[in-house]
Amino acid sequence: MTNRKIYIDMTYLLMLGMTIGAVFILGAFAAPVLFHSELYLSIPILSRYEEGKIMGEIFRRFSYWSYGLATVIAIYEVSRYKVMQIDKVAILSAFASIGTLLLFSAVYVPKILEYQGRGEGAMDESFEALHKASELDFKILLVVLSILFLRRAYLMMAVKK
Repeated sequence: MTNRKIYIDMTYLLMLGMTIGAVFILGAFAAPVLFHSELYLSIPILSRYEEGKIMGEIFRRFSYWSYGLATVIAIYEVSRYKVMQIDKVAILSAFASIGTLLLFSAVYVPKILEYQGRGEGAMDESFEALHKASELDFKILLVVLSILFLRRAYLMMAVKK
């Protein structure tokens, strides 16, 4: 039973770490390169709208992972609560992680894709506000997932002692 718990704990931390890495890579590397493709291509081939459609598809696919991770966080943290291996920091960061994951995947991504489906002319001020809000949500997601990862790793070490 102890080995099984260790594998579950390590898988959970691995999933959190992978998602932290994905959020960082998407926000810090993929988006800036994609939205400045003219710097890397010999001629500007893609319009900002077309670049946005590509990034939208990347985020749509990332949303599947986000839904799964939100479910895993909920199940894992409830199981830790039942055996009293949780504290305020872990529970708050878990709730915040679930909230930001679902907000991004269930609200922002579908609405952005809806705007893109209307065509380039639909990119107005309301779209820009939605886009800025989704960027903020993604940054908050990075912070709360990192806090959850670090706190959960600390609590796992504390339980071993």
